[in-house]
Amino acid sequence: MINIGMWNELTVLRQKDFGIYLGEKETERASLWNGRGDTSSVFKETEVLLPAKQVPEGTKPGDTLRVFVYRDSSDRIIATVNEPYITLGELKVLKCVGETKIGAFMDWGLEKDILLPFKEQTTKVTQGRSYLVKMYKDRSDRLCVSMKVYDSLETAADLNAGDEITGTVIEFNPKMGAFVAVENKYYGLIPLKEIHSRINVGDTVSGRVAKVREDGKLDITISKNIKLQINEDSDMVYDIIKSYNGVLPFNDKAPKETIEREFGLSKNAFKRAVGHLLKEGLIEITDKSIIINQ
Repeated sequence: MINIGMWNELTVLRQKDFGIYLGEKETERASLWNGRGDTSSVFKETEVLLPAKQVPEGTKPGDTLRVFVYRDSSDRIIATVNEPYITLGELKVLKCVGETKIGAFMDWGLEKDILLPFKEQTTKVTQGRSYLVKMYKDRSDRLCVSMKVYDSLETAADLNAGDEITGTVIEFNPKMGAFVAVENKYYGLIPLKEIHSRINVGDTVSGRVAKVREDGKLDITISKNIKLQINEDSDMVYDIIKSYNGVLPFNDKAPKETIEREFGLSKNAFKRAVGHLLKEGLIEITDKSIIINQ
């Protein structure tokens, strides 16, 4: 049986000018014989083409090749010796290379980009950004990817409090914090109180394990030196005010929900950043706005 979306060890059955046909060994195919003396339908379903440009030099009938099987741009099942970035069931970070009416297309290392359908997106996907996704097969047996990876994560048996980690943000909850796939496979959460700057889905974060919970899930801290954090927050706040043509339509007394929505900062972190900019003489605060000094 040939498995789509996975690596297969297949035998060279015959050669053509345009490539070679691969399939299972004769003994394996014989076991699929339909009992009527006609195996043409079985052979058709258990053969796949490897295009001539990918056939290793010296390959001949009877040889065994390791190939990845997928569907090409014409939706035909085809083999390749090229290495995809992701295989069926795996979680990997892929880059968005296009947005269409049916979803986003992600670069997975092969000629045909792979679809991330709208219904499998957990946030708006932006071309040029990368996201953690899982490969699956849809109802039509086509390979696709999904951002809904939380249920595919594992508990971390080999991590302890204090261990340094990296991970990918998979969801942001304004009441809880940022859910992170630690090492792109373990459950992790950056609590809201730990978040002092904007965090977006798809961001790569570095930090430490603050706590291993009883259920094996991880609490993560990404806190930096407070002075460094204020400098980074101030730069970000200044840039966003610039995007408003230099006049932010609210000041540091705005509701925390507004501040979190626009800057991804807690109200206290926002006030610290604004205070730093004010001290540096870069901004002016009015009753209803914050203005960049010219």
